Amino acid sequence: MNLELKKELPLIGIVLIPFVYLATIWNSLPEIVPIHWNSKGEIDGWGNKFTLIVMLLMLPVLTYVILSTITKIDPKKRMSLMGGKLYQLKFVMVLFMSILALFIVYSTKSQSVSSPSFIFALAGALFMILGNYFKVIRPNYFIGIKTPWTLESQEVWKTTHLFAGKLWFIAGLITILGSLIFESSIFSKVFLIIVFSIAIAPIAYSYIKYRSLKKKENL
Repeated sequence: MNLELKKELPLIGIVLIPFVYLATIWNSLPEIVPIHWNSKGEIDGWGNKFTLIVMLLMLPVLTYVILSTITKIDPKKRMSLMGGKLYQLKFVMVLFMSILALFIVYSTKSQSVSSPSFIFALAGALFMILGNYFKVIRPNYFIGIKTPWTLESQEVWKTTHLFAGKLWFIAGLITILGSLIFESSIFSKVFLIIVFSIAIAPIAYSYIKYRSLKKKENL
């Protein structure tokens, strides 16, 4: 068996698990099923059960395809330099999306979300894991904090990702603790603030760092 294919088999298996589960419960599902819940775990959206297939294609399958393709289309082949780290990142992202897909399909079958806080805890764990990966991501066009300033300077890229890594790790820890302490309806608002903060703060940091370096160069 081709070594590359053998390496990908565990990931393909993880991608297929939600499809296998959906296939086993397909006949027991009504034609119209819940597809969205609010922060309190109440159903606020309905759709045809075939929507679930589309959802599975959009979550684990699309994630797997994108992360498998970027090394081939990267014009400077920088993603390939990550080696095993890139494979680990792909494994984490595919696993996260498959678990999320399983949770959604299960919730659809039971027509209730038994633990809305689970999504927040899962997201928090992902933030922490990704935070650890930021420090090893090399400058590229696909993954990481891609701003005009990080792409212009390797030093800005490095320092921004070190900053973002610590920020995301702390945000993930706060998210997990918050999901355990507060009700999901209350914590959902805090979660939005956390997501906004970890998205905007590294962008602002990269600009400030770039300007600081330019000032030093002009002295």
